[in-house]
Amino acid sequence: MMNKKTIVAALAVYSMSFSALSIAQQQTLPPIVVQGAMPIEVEHFAQKLENPREDQVGGWRFWQGTVDGYPVVVSETLKGMSNVAAATAIAATQFRPVAIINQGTAGGHDPALKVYDIVLGKYSVNLGAFKTPHKRQGEGSDSLQWKPMDLLASKGSAGEDKNAHSIRQFPADAKLLAIAAGVKNSYKQGNVVEGVIGSADVWNSELDRIRYFRDSYHTSAEEMETASAAQIAATFNIPFVGIRVLSNNITNQGKYNPQTAQASQDYVYQVVKAYIANMNAK
Repeated sequence: MMNKKTIVAALAVYSMSFSALSIAQQQTLPPIVVQGAMPIEVEHFAQKLENPREDQVGGWRFWQGTVDGYPVVVSETLKGMSNVAAATAIAATQFRPVAIINQGTAGGHDPALKVYDIVLGKYSVNLGAFKTPHKRQGEGSDSLQWKPMDLLASKGSAGEDKNAHSIRQFPADAKLLAIAAGVKNSYKQGNVVEGVIGSADVWNSELDRIRYFRDSYHTSAEEMETASAAQIAATFNIPFVGIRVLSNNITNQGKYNPQTAQASQDYVYQVVKAYIANMNAK
């Protein structure tokens, strides 16, 4: 018969073994990756992680931790299409995630949307790939005449490919999108809608050009990362969704508010918790 000291020792060993097993399970589970371009778009979420650890790969920061015991990686992608493509490729190969959520702030294209409204990206599109019409010197330039150019239409020259003059849409993963929409009633700071997120290394402030994108690409908002991250995630067959909060909207005089970045992270935190609960229910 075991005495108290033996029982206590046995429980301690069991507890340590259980903890080690839990850690091992966490390390083998594919994490959820949450991306944001700027410190203001990721550090608030990183602070919500359980047992966070910060690492750096090249110029990109990653925080590894857990949410409700499930592995989550927060990725600071840096701004722009090239940076987020690199960060997404690093995340895909280093962490082999079960899902990627790209989130942060955006400027509005839809006059019906206000600052703090959230767009769930049913699709994302590249607003920076075009073929211009041929014009002689002195004939000027009109960006509204530029044709969209789908760089993925073929492996040959996109400029000579007649099938490349179309808009490439990157669809969100249906399950991720449904879960993201499923928590919208918890958001009290604005409306949550499904829409199209446009991305490019361009800051558009011409209302006629914004209207062109709205009419031709059906964009709800613009920023500089989602479509690029979606393209890379699709290459690795990783479920993806983009979620953006409007930080400003010049189509209706909505002034910039940096506090919206925290609202985006709080919303995505609820999405992550719901996604984890959905996986655990299986």
